[in-house]
Amino acid sequence: MRNDTLELVRGSDNPFRDVGLPDAETKLLKADLSGKIIDILDKKGWSQRQASQQTGINQADICRIRKANLKGFTIDRLVKILHTLHHKVEVTVRPVRRGARILAHAPL
Repeated sequence: MRNDTLELVRGSDNPFRDVGLPDAETKLLKADLSGKIIDILDKKGWSQRQASQQTGINQADICRIRKANLKGFTIDRLVKILHTLHHKVEVTVRPVRRGARILAHAPL
């Protein structure tokens, strides 16, 4: 009989930081923005081809966003895509409390 025990570890609000990836805050922001793009496309019921025709965004880029392959995308480009979909992104800047970690994400 095996006696395997699992250890429960509470993560932060940034899974990229939790696994030690570089540029974790940028990765999280890009994931939030691309997730919103996917939500919008899904609500519209557009295929990748329809989304490309309606927005002028390359169909291959839409496919890459859907597959979370965001290496070639800048935050600026993702914001521009959201603008093309008639959505705006608001940025909030506030000081970090002493001893707190710097967090960046897009509360959309």
